[in-house]
This record gives sequence, structure tokens and C-alpha cells, in this order.
Amino acid sequence: MTEQAAAGLVTRHVIGGDLGGTRFRVALADDSGRFIQRKSCLTEADRGLAAVLDRMKALVGEVINESSAPVAAIAIAAPGPLDPWKGIIYRPPNLPGWDEVHLKEIFEDAFGVPTFVGNDANLAALAEWRFGAARGVDCLVYVTVSTGVGGGVVEKGRLILGVGGGAAEVGHMTIEMNGPYCNCGNRGCLEALASGTAIARRAIERLQTGSESTMLQLAGGIVESVTAEHVVEAARAGDKVAGEVMHNAGYALGVGMANLMHLYDPAIIVVGGGVTNAGELLFAPMRQAIAERAMKAFSDRTNVVLAELGDDVGVYGAVALALTSC
Repeated sequence: MTEQAAAGLVTRHVIGGDLGGTRFRVALADDSGRFIQRKSCLTEADRGLAAVLDRMKALVGEVINESSAPVAAIAIAAPGPLDPWKGIIYRPPNLPGWDEVHLKEIFEDAFGVPTFVGNDANLAALAEWRFGAARGVDCLVYVTVSTGVGGGVVEKGRLILGVGGGAAEVGHMTIEMNGPYCNCGNRGCLEALASGTAIARRAIERLQTGSESTMLQLAGGIVESVTAEHVVEAARAGDKVAGEVMHNAGYALGVGMANLMHLYDPAIIVVGGGVTNAGELLFAPMRQAIAERAMKAFSDRTNVVLAELGDDVGVYGAVALALTSC
């Protein structure tokens, strides 16, 4: 027994994991959420469900074995759709073969430790509330703008999940009634207008209809290779077409922000995700839309801020879920 243990100073530990299509990352944390140890491995989703689960369990097992205190809970942030109460994952698009996977049960059987599973965007909201840009506020909305658009809502320390665990799919609110089709089957979703995928798609459409832009040169002369990063780079250099594409995406995002203000009356809307690296190209038209579309009483009392936790937000969210659940 260590001197710390003999003095009764050892706190409980929890494990938070972030399951993505590329990597599975875990952290051992103490009661305060401080990371004590971190590990990661490639997901290798193309090898199939059993191989991925074996890698996940091996990594978590290493962390448990190396922990200096008992592990009180495990929590995993995972892509949806999923049931956050039963811990069942249903066919996420970036994890082939994951059809009704009872992740909670699998990990509890393997380690005998209470295990919790949450949607990664929802847990990102919980992470920013507990450890990040929205520490201590009564109500926040989190929006992530990357390949797609996701989100989560925390009120008085609790996630708003809805009857089936699917609440706060902010990327699928309709912004433009007759807008472009979204992968969800709807038209004019925020995701179909403001995501990185949408920005690239709109830029390609402009080029295909004859617009002249340096985006084409940045993509090596191949129209279909244009990415959101190319659009941002061209817009920063003064390219008119790229600037228009970014303005439209940012404005659509701002319309979504106004909707969220009216729906939830949050103290803070936290915005994260890779597309936010565009900076003022995205945020200036976003603020314009909020000023034009949101009722002043709402916009005056809601701050829109950048997320603080970056790529660690999923792991922090899982740690937050573990700490609040055990």
C-alpha cells in the first residue's frame, strides 16, 4: 500500500473513451476530471465488429490494470444512433457491421465495472459544461460544425435526451424549406447548408456551372476534389466565389443559432468542430444572421462562444458522463 493510500487520500478513478471511425481514445481520470493516463489505438473499423471490440477491450483493460485506484465507472462516447440508457449502438455510418451492438453490456461483462454510453455530440455538450467554455452555466447548447453538424443541450447539469435519446439533432432542423437534400432524407437541413461537406458541395456546384475561382487550382484542377479547406484558403486570399460560399454557410449557421436561442433560451451557445477554423469567414455572417433573425431579448442574453476542449472533447465528455453517473 502506498503512503497516499494509507493516508486515505486515494480518490476514485473513472475511464472515459471516445470511439471514432479512425481512433479509439481513452483516458483515466480522477474525481476532478484530471487526466492521469491516456492511451489510444486505431479503430480499424474495416476489420469488422469483433476485431474493433477486441481492440477496445484490450486498451481499456490496460488502463484498468495500470490504475492506482479502483475504477468506479467506464463511459464511452460513440457515434449515433444509439440508446443512451441501454447502451446499444444502431448502425453508425462510420462503423460498418455495428448493427444493434450492446456496448454497455459487453463492457460490463468484460470488466465488472458500471459502463455508460452516450452520443458523442451530446457528451461534447456535457464536456464543455463541466470542463470547458460553459463551466457553471444553467443552460447551454453545443453545436459542432465539421463533416456534419451535431449538437447537445445541457440544462442544470443534465443532458436533454428526449424520449428515445435522440434529442438535440440540431444539424437536422430545417433552415431552408426547399433547400438541398440532406443525407437524413430531409431538405434544407442546417447540415446540408453549413457543414464542411455542404461547403465543399456548394463550391463544386459553382465551379460546375462555370464560375471562375482559384479553388480549382488549389484542388489540382479536379473540380470534384475541392474541399472545405480549399474554399477557406481561397476565400482568405480574396476569391469572390469562395467568399460567397462561406458567407452563405455562415449565414445559414446563424439562422440555426437564432432558432436555438428561441427554442432553448440558453445562456451560452458553444460552437466547435473543424469548420470553425475558418474564423471570421464563418462567424461574421453568422453574427449578421443572428442580428437579423433572433429576437433581441434572446440574442442580448445569449453568448455565442468557441469551444475550448478541441479534439479532446469526446474523451472529456465520456469522463463527465462517468463522473455524473457513478
